[in-house]
Amino acid sequence: MPSPTVTPGPRLVALDVLRGIAILGTLGTNIWIFTDASGLVGYIQGTGHASGAWGTVEAWLQQITQGKFLGLLTIMFGIGLAIQERSARRRCEKWPGTYPWRSVLLMVDGVVNYLLFAEFDVLMGYAVTGLIVAYLLTWRVRNQVRAAIIAVAIHVVGLTLLVWALATMPSGDPPEPLSPNPYADGSFVDLVVFRAQHMPAFRAEVIAILPMSIALFLLGAILFRHGIFGPEGTRTRRWLMVVGFGIALPLDFAVGLLGGSAGLVAARYGLAPVVSLGLLAAVAEWYARRPVDRAPDEPPHEPGRLARAIIPVGRTALSCYVLQNVLAGALCYGWGLGLAARLTPSTVVPATVGLFLVIAATLMIASRWWLGRFERGPLEWLWHSGYRRLSRIGSGPAGTEEESVRRPVAR
Repeated sequence: MPSPTVTPGPRLVALDVLRGIAILGTLGTNIWIFTDASGLVGYIQGTGHASGAWGTVEAWLQQITQGKFLGLLTIMFGIGLAIQERSARRRCEKWPGTYPWRSVLLMVDGVVNYLLFAEFDVLMGYAVTGLIVAYLLTWRVRNQVRAAIIAVAIHVVGLTLLVWALATMPSGDPPEPLSPNPYADGSFVDLVVFRAQHMPAFRAEVIAILPMSIALFLLGAILFRHGIFGPEGTRTRRWLMVVGFGIALPLDFAVGLLGGSAGLVAARYGLAPVVSLGLLAAVAEWYARRPVDRAPDEPPHEPGRLARAIIPVGRTALSCYVLQNVLAGALCYGWGLGLAARLTPSTVVPATVGLFLVIAATLMIASRWWLGRFERGPLEWLWHSGYRRLSRIGSGPAGTEEESVRRPVAR
């Protein structure tokens, strides 16, 4: 019996905008890693900091993005998973069905991105988290909430122990610089080998934050199904903005800026995800009050200029995420232009900000140009084609990637 036809609704612009913000926000976090002469190792050790007044500017700029857009991106993956689950049930298909193939492809993307471009890749973690949450979504909503609470509790316990250890750890000798330094002096292959050799250490964060990722995936799915983007979600959005911006954001800056290494960790993994929920609610509230995705018989409002620039990035999120790593690596590492090794404590901040602006503008221009000619981003097309082949599902509008940016059906 053929699957029922699903007629796509108008695009839910808020989702495109949120994905675009999350991708550009992760660039705002990761760009400081690229402009450190010792890459992620130097960034963690704090060896490439700016000096004087630039040091204060650097601390504030890093704190603005620290953990918040990672949290938002994680929530958006959870929302996308909920949309795929809803779409499968609409077509009377078993869930998770062929979804594990999506996780396999995402893992492959993550491994390639990790080895070739970014040792702080998030796709590998999302592949594992998505597979776990896909099965959790088969549970009753009440049990999903309980699973999210348990995941939060595990994360809080682990985070508390880590913060306590960092706060009580005696200060040791300054860290030894990398010698040889594959980021500044090595070839492209040297850096690939370095990442492969140190994979357990570089992947430790992904394992440590797995409970947090599961919780944020589930929260994204639960909020989506309870109308976070619709008029019925007004009260929820207001509460999330109050908690995220009124409580978590001031604490995040105070703890992150004044608490040393322990404070940075507490803010990034404890307070920043709550701020992410506030960001989600703020964008959802903006488009709920000023909808650009009305019913087919109503004339839609045009997105503003900023939204029109961000939307293509959100629609090609996977391609833009990998492309930003490619561009930053080519500009900063020794196998490319080697910019990072030439920066000094007095030039690293303006150079990093300028590099962020250049890459962000490139992503916005390139994604808009591409979507003017093709339906999907290049990696999205490759990923989607691979999924179709692996899962042997038929063509048609149902279950396609673009459904992740459709308006939820009112319940």
